[in-house]
Amino acid sequence: MVATNKIRNIAFLSTYPPRECGLATFTEDLVNEIDKIPFIQPSVIAVVNKEEYTNRQVKHKLGQHDRTSYLLTALWANDNVDLLVIEHEYGIFGGECGEYILDLARRLKIPFIVTTHTVLLEPSLKQRTVLRDLGRLSTKVVTMAESSIPILAETYGIELEKLVFIPHGVPNMHVESREKLKVAHGFQNKHVISSFGLISPAKGLEYGIEAVAKVAADYNNLVYLILGKTHPCVKENMGEKYRQSLIDLAQSLGVRDNIQFIDKYLTKEEVITYLHLSDMYLTPYLSKEQAVSGTLAYAMGCGRVIVSTPYRYAEEMLSGGRGMLAEFRDSNSMASCIRSVLDNPIRKKEMEMNTLAVGQTMTWANVAAQYAKLGINIIGEREHQTKDDSRRFVHPVVPNSHPHLTVVSRNGMRVG
Repeated sequence: MVATNKIRNIAFLSTYPPRECGLATFTEDLVNEIDKIPFIQPSVIAVVNKEEYTNRQVKHKLGQHDRTSYLLTALWANDNVDLLVIEHEYGIFGGECGEYILDLARRLKIPFIVTTHTVLLEPSLKQRTVLRDLGRLSTKVVTMAESSIPILAETYGIELEKLVFIPHGVPNMHVESREKLKVAHGFQNKHVISSFGLISPAKGLEYGIEAVAKVAADYNNLVYLILGKTHPCVKENMGEKYRQSLIDLAQSLGVRDNIQFIDKYLTKEEVITYLHLSDMYLTPYLSKEQAVSGTLAYAMGCGRVIVSTPYRYAEEMLSGGRGMLAEFRDSNSMASCIRSVLDNPIRKKEMEMNTLAVGQTMTWANVAAQYAKLGINIIGEREHQTKDDSRRFVHPVVPNSHPHLTVVSRNGMRVG
């Protein structure tokens, strides 16, 4: 890291609480941790739709669907920030596939980093163009999955030298033991499986319920916690239709008593508590494309056994005996994985230890330190380059030391 005692202003462009989405929570956790690092002043440029902000970290607001706002935000950043970090997700920016973000990027005079939250294997032409151009204009592109590096290089044409791997962060919180937490929450002597996050059809929770139904007959003390409220966009489009379909499914399969729905947007403390009291964490997602999962990262940080469908992030994170992979849209395969964990307590303990070993390297403190190092180095290199450029264009003064010598310019005018 470049040594410095000068305050560096690093801004993060992202959604931000009170907006309820994983990207907002990610940015809040990262900014709060970077705020603890000396000589760095983090701030937030919040992507807003209808939200109001009073948080001291929010220094500027970008109107999501207001194209002029992207130009004004670039001007503000040029005047107030040393480095901008763009948290990129297609859906949070305006225009087709979030193309308005390119208006901002093209007008930045400061260096900027792109953190990719979605890296598609088979993007549409527009999706590929937006991320390709954003990567081309950026100084560095951060990915939270090493498996995304060749995809960003080959599919999106981003130079390998620009690509940096920094893992998704996880909280590091002290909690009571699993058994004490189970007693406190009424799950004493229960095998607890959990899934958390904003609920949407893409989560494939119906396959989790079906899998639990196939196992519950042999483990009548099994409970599956589905934690989280319905995603705001899903609720706006279809109300609670999906959640109700899950409740109806559990009822029809005779496992309504084994399935508990916690219908709320959980605080970080609640998420960590529920994960720590769980014996298993389940992500039955439907898409192979998913390059990052904050919920799976949190479960890693808590050292839980994870059973998941083999989307890209899960394949990477659960290799080396850190969990089990079930087939997509296959409740029999998922049930087999759950049964394998329940039937083998020694293996379960080994998987927990393997998972925790990796999870401990992903704490927000470690992740924030990596962003800080990357940011300070980029700022330092730019300042060094600026000094070099200024020296290069300074014309030396030629003294007219000879009393009879006259200096004449190229156009013949006398200048000395």
